[in-house]
Amino acid sequence: MTAGARAEIAAHARLQSEGCAMLGSALYAGLLDRVAADVEAGGPCLDVLSPFAGWAFGSAYALRMMGAVNRLVLTGSAPSLEPHFAPGGDAAAAWEPFLSLLADRGDEVQAVAVERGVQTNEVGRCAALAPALLWLADGRPLRLLEIGASAGLNLRWDRYRYESLWGDPASPVRLVDRYDGEVPPFAARSSVEVVERRGCDRSPVDAATGDGALTLLSYVWPDQEERVALLRGAIEVAREVPARVDEAGAGDWLEDALAEPLPGDTVTVVFHSIFWQYVAEEERSRIRAALAGAGERASDGARLAWLRMEADGADARLDVTTWPGGDERLVGRAGYHGRPVRWLG
Repeated sequence: MTAGARAEIAAHARLQSEGCAMLGSALYAGLLDRVAADVEAGGPCLDVLSPFAGWAFGSAYALRMMGAVNRLVLTGSAPSLEPHFAPGGDAAAAWEPFLSLLADRGDEVQAVAVERGVQTNEVGRCAALAPALLWLADGRPLRLLEIGASAGLNLRWDRYRYESLWGDPASPVRLVDRYDGEVPPFAARSSVEVVERRGCDRSPVDAATGDGALTLLSYVWPDQEERVALLRGAIEVAREVPARVDEAGAGDWLEDALAEPLPGDTVTVVFHSIFWQYVAEEERSRIRAALAGAGERASDGARLAWLRMEADGADARLDVTTWPGGDERLVGRAGYHGRPVRWLG
């Protein structure tokens, strides 16, 4: 491997470390800093990550490796790491068993990392999406179409509890301490009817299966106790509430989904969260065109909306476009994992 390729892998690991630190995982931030140094030294981390030389940053291959390691921990196959891959886990204490695991079982970790992309399906983002969806519904039934849906957990947003404001009090998914400033107008929307839950993803995960649940859990940073608990709760909900997620690219799938007449007395909402950055410009254009075409056929009796929660610097914007009319509005901002949410209305 060239010196340039090695430097590129090390730089990728450090950038992922910075992201983990910004989003509150001291364990992964500290481990990935050490991974970068080990890559530069030609150690076991370089051996595991060498196939990824030249891969795009968006592939998040350092996190793919971390997910593969965490998968071994979750299955009980890495007992020396188990005490560290947990709330309060310390990177300094975890480093030696982590490095030993890569030295002994690097081929196994590498194979999983190459095969599986990162699929977190961040449930915390529903804290931002839910009030926007309720606002868009305005008392009408909702037809939900999510692109980049992963396991479709956010398609079940109405079965979660939002502080003491809205949702099922008995839900295993409880989003607390989420709102900064103005509280979203949950009280005005006592209930909502979801008539269709559909999504697409290039590599969908079936959360209702044991392997699917394991895959999702493996990509959540294990020192973040709340995120792990929310995901486990959402997996429980997924086993009770059906949502179809097709294996398809967003452009093809949305063109087909919006080719049908928009159902009457219903709001069709196309939505996505922290997805746009992974979509090539050609496919973005197809998505916009499919929405614009369907928007021309929208009416007061058959409405269409495009809701997106996408990166904008240190946090994400929550934007909506509504048809008929094609009006655009910024309704909020939120952290990448759904905290804090600042509702702008």
